[in-house]
Amino acid sequence: MIEIVAALADILAHGRRAALVTIVRANGSTPQRVGAKMIVEEDGTTRGTIGGGCYENDAVQKARAVIAAGRPQLAHYDLNDEDAGESGLICGGQMDVFIEPVVPQPALYVLGAGHVGREVARLSATVGFDVHVVDDRSKFASRDLLPEPIKIVVEDIPAWLGGAALPSSAFVVVVTRGHRHDLDALRALAGRGLRYIGLIGSRAKVARLFDQLVAEGIAPDALARVHAPIGLDIGAVTPAEIAVSIVAELVAVRSGKLAADAADRSAAAVPSMKWTPELARR
Repeated sequence: MIEIVAALADILAHGRRAALVTIVRANGSTPQRVGAKMIVEEDGTTRGTIGGGCYENDAVQKARAVIAAGRPQLAHYDLNDEDAGESGLICGGQMDVFIEPVVPQPALYVLGAGHVGREVARLSATVGFDVHVVDDRSKFASRDLLPEPIKIVVEDIPAWLGGAALPSSAFVVVVTRGHRHDLDALRALAGRGLRYIGLIGSRAKVARLFDQLVAEGIAPDALARVHAPIGLDIGAVTPAEIAVSIVAELVAVRSGKLAADAADRSAAAVPSMKWTPELARR
């Protein structure tokens, strides 16, 4: 148990995601008792065991699916003679295994401390994100406008992104003060395997920016993953309303209710598009 707790602490401290697999019911002959635990990370790495054999391999695959979806699952296993022959285990019982996601408080990087950026930062901090606001203008990225626990970085955005090691679980919202700054930020973000990248702006603006980046050699598939235009379609107009639409989308991705990859989203549910070079010329 100490090993499991230490492993979970290490995973959370480094911003990784995992699933905790626990035997919650066991009847008959089973290789492990109720309470036995195993940790499964995104890449399939495990620590601890629930008894080995083919059912543990199955639990590992289910755990990876739980990590991706962000939702727990209860799995039932009948350890019959056929299973015993395949795995080499001598058992004949049944057990239920509860698989729950273990995720760190996700880091959210808000690039831009204008009206919308500040509203997004303040609202996101109330719903469980570890919020960082980055802007080169100390007048806007200031403690007077952004309360604790929001973290403030006053630096040039693309320069900061160039040296920042963002975790794969990070969410990034691009809401800078202009097209050129958005372009610079996207250029620095393209190709990073982040959980979420969103860009504010009209469809025409998004298409123009993406077309320019592709012309520079950035892969279209990397841009197709960007949620743009950002936010759920709730008819938002004011900065506060726009922030609600953006944060609602962040929460939906975090909970697994909305695909992290923008290209997999339902066009009927949200206004984002899957970008192609041809789209910019329509």
